[in-house]
Amino acid sequence: MDLVLSWADSLVLTPYVFPTTWTEDDPFRQLLSLFVITNLGALVIYLLFGSLSYYFIFDHELKKHPQFLENQVQREIKHTLKSLPWISIPTVAIFFAEVRGYSKLYDNIEDSPYGWFGVISSMLSFLFFTDMCIYWIHRFLHHKFFYKHFHKPHHAWKVPTPFASHAFHPVDGFLQSTPYHIYPFFFPLHKVTYLGLYIFVNIWTISIHDGNYRVPSSLKEVINGSAHHTDHHLYFDYNYGQYFTLWDRIGGSYKNPSAFEGKGPLDVLKKLKESESNHLREEKIAGDTSKDK
Repeated sequence: MDLVLSWADSLVLTPYVFPTTWTEDDPFRQLLSLFVITNLGALVIYLLFGSLSYYFIFDHELKKHPQFLENQVQREIKHTLKSLPWISIPTVAIFFAEVRGYSKLYDNIEDSPYGWFGVISSMLSFLFFTDMCIYWIHRFLHHKFFYKHFHKPHHAWKVPTPFASHAFHPVDGFLQSTPYHIYPFFFPLHKVTYLGLYIFVNIWTISIHDGNYRVPSSLKEVINGSAHHTDHHLYFDYNYGQYFTLWDRIGGSYKNPSAFEGKGPLDVLKKLKESESNHLREEKIAGDTSKDK
């Protein structure tokens, strides 16, 4: 995050916002700047990619599903906007530790213990490490005591839209983001790579709520996509994973998505339409028969 702070300082904060007497390395200024940057960044990613996903990927037929709530989209957005500032407070504390040099983030490829191989392998290890941690944190949050206090608000959305992606209780939202933040304190990671991964995981979180249940057939057994995560919202005790199905299979919580079996939300809607159509046809036949008599 010190890259973003450095860019913000040089382009905006130092020349236009803060007085010259307030130095860029002042701890309080850094905390204040990080709080603003973190909140603005989160809003931009959430609203931009959430909107793109909602208008161009999300199937709006799902809004006719019996379990889709009244004014759900507005409620998802409102809930997120209320939670993000609170989630950002402990997040900023971790970013501050990064900026002050306590993490293992590095600037140049030459600083990597294994050069480019180290950069690429760190991307993969980041995904597997965070996927493992989020699985267990998420499953922990489903314990009956913690669920009712922290995770239940996110399960209000049985058929979620992309805007449900960040609609968490603040404690829930921060806990599930913790693996992203702690990784560079344990393992070396290039700063630009970390920034790119951080943006990616937020977009991925939006994507598993986007109602697009299609996954390449070769990846259906591996990737935890929207079809898997929608079943998590619908059936509660399955598919806790973030990117992969690995830990759900290890933990015995994997469920083959209902959308892959012709029983997903869109299939439910299709059957409801067919039922209504048949009912109307029967009523018409009954009416015609009555007239003939």
